[in-house]
Amino acid sequence: MYPGEVRPEDLDYDLPADLIAQSPLPGREASRLLVLDRGGPPGVVTHARVSDLPSLLSPGDLLVLNDTRVLPARLEARRASGGWVGLLLVAPRLDGSWEALARPTRRLHPGEVLRVAGVEALRLAECLGHGLWRLEGVGGADPLEVASVHGRVPLPPYIRRSRGADPRDAEDRERYQTVYALHPGAVAAPTAGFHFTAGLLEALALRGVGTAFLTLHVGPGTFRPVSTPRLEDHRMHAEAYRVPAATREAVARTRLAGARVVAVGTTVTRTLEAVAAGAPLEGETTLFILEPFCFQAVDALVTNFHLPRSTLLALVAAFAGRERVLEAYRLAVEARYRFYSYGDAMLIR
Repeated sequence: MYPGEVRPEDLDYDLPADLIAQSPLPGREASRLLVLDRGGPPGVVTHARVSDLPSLLSPGDLLVLNDTRVLPARLEARRASGGWVGLLLVAPRLDGSWEALARPTRRLHPGEVLRVAGVEALRLAECLGHGLWRLEGVGGADPLEVASVHGRVPLPPYIRRSRGADPRDAEDRERYQTVYALHPGAVAAPTAGFHFTAGLLEALALRGVGTAFLTLHVGPGTFRPVSTPRLEDHRMHAEAYRVPAATREAVARTRLAGARVVAVGTTVTRTLEAVAAGAPLEGETTLFILEPFCFQAVDALVTNFHLPRSTLLALVAAFAGRERVLEAYRLAVEARYRFYSYGDAMLIR
């Protein structure tokens, strides 16, 4: 290890299991908001609500949001033997099949037909390794169409749901999605956006805060913990993105005017910083933001609380300082904030 190097264990913190939110609050704007100033000393935070954002931002600031739409990509199927197989659609292929993660994968074999809702619907066409399979529809069916009818939203593993039907499935379909979701393609949600409503966006506009959108299709790798001894050796999963020219121009105008670009979520941060570093307006990014990092596009960040040892927490630590962020997390635990996807949020400014 060299001096100053950050190891995965340096991004650990203690979290009681009962603070991991299992369901969203009735109102999106009702979530608590922990406000952290990047230039302040560790241990100094302010407690607010997401509904307070208009008073916490300034006229001329620009809010940038990710308008990806989450696919109902999680399917539960049965083998001919009667055993369960969990499937997660990951990416479409040019031939109409899909790449999908299958669990458990050890006893599956190519050519095996799986039943969904009692009907033969999917075929495991090819094993691609590491639990990944090429999945075809039976009788010309499209795996995504099967998922659209029978699939569930791909909740992260720390949100517990019953195998088969769960009474919260309908709520998850609505709430594990932003209200401005537009372009289908994500298999995980940009969760910082969960807190925004049409009313809140209107209040921000009345305050003089602008809005702009980009698209980054969040992949399943977002939940993959860092397992390498050094953070810098971790390899990020590739995610497709698109930044409209109007968004890039709005970001440039905002910064030129001395106002702040406020990224809603780590996905927006990665996308804007990738483009600021010279990436094209459309493509795939594997950008891994960890300290030290020179931020060129983002001045403030709205984000949820993230898993220990995760690339998402590494990004937040790079943005605001690891000591400052971990102390803020400790205070959030002490104040019993709700954590992770359905949890509360932070404003780092």
